[in-house]
Amino acid sequence: MKDIDAIAALQDPVRRRLYEYVAAQGREVGRNEAAEAAGVARTLAAHHLDRLTEVGLLESGSRRLTGRSGPGAGRPAKVYTRARAERAVSLPVRDYRTAAELLAEAAEQAGLDAGLYAAARRRGEALRGSAASCGGLEEAMEVLAARGYEPHLEGAESAEGVEGAEDAGETTEAATCVVRMRNCPFHAVAERFPPLVCGMNLALLEGLLGTDGPVRARMEARPGECCVVVESSKDNCD
Repeated sequence: MKDIDAIAALQDPVRRRLYEYVAAQGREVGRNEAAEAAGVARTLAAHHLDRLTEVGLLESGSRRLTGRSGPGAGRPAKVYTRARAERAVSLPVRDYRTAAELLAEAAEQAGLDAGLYAAARRRGEALRGSAASCGGLEEAMEVLAARGYEPHLEGAESAEGVEGAEDAGETTEAATCVVRMRNCPFHAVAERFPPLVCGMNLALLEGLLGTDGPVRARMEARPGECCVVVESSKDNCD
């Protein structure tokens, strides 16, 4: 399926709401939950969710949403998650990814890490402009969302529909609030050159968010998410 066909599928407003909801959860979503979130009937939601799966924007599977197994646990339900594939359209055709990968490869081989990080930090500062460093995580999340990072406060997600969610929580309260990001804008290049590109990303966010305020960006890679997290003390979480 061509990328343009996949993107065109989001033209329908209901379909787009469903896609955005599933993408924002970072977990499997059932038809009932998606329908309720989009404010449509379950049958209509199912139709659009399956269409999004057909064009490759979502992936589907099945599991029991009750969290139980064995007799009386109910039939497995269809669930959806955002597809891992990346979609882009350029008219006329451009190939910036190859250029970025070649530049990353040359920088890595020439040992230009420090220069790249310094340039990334300057770019972040330029994007921030005259604004002061972020004063809290809420402000930081707004900045990150505007850059496409899809930030979410760790532990704030609903456990609804997640099997074994009762056992997933921490037993002690953390001293900091942590924002993780479901999307890395540099994902394709970061996969090939992780140390170089993740370091660049960290430096960019240090410049963008500032380093002299209560919010701090640091490296903490986790599968399926951005390699950088942003944290602040509990007193500055708002």
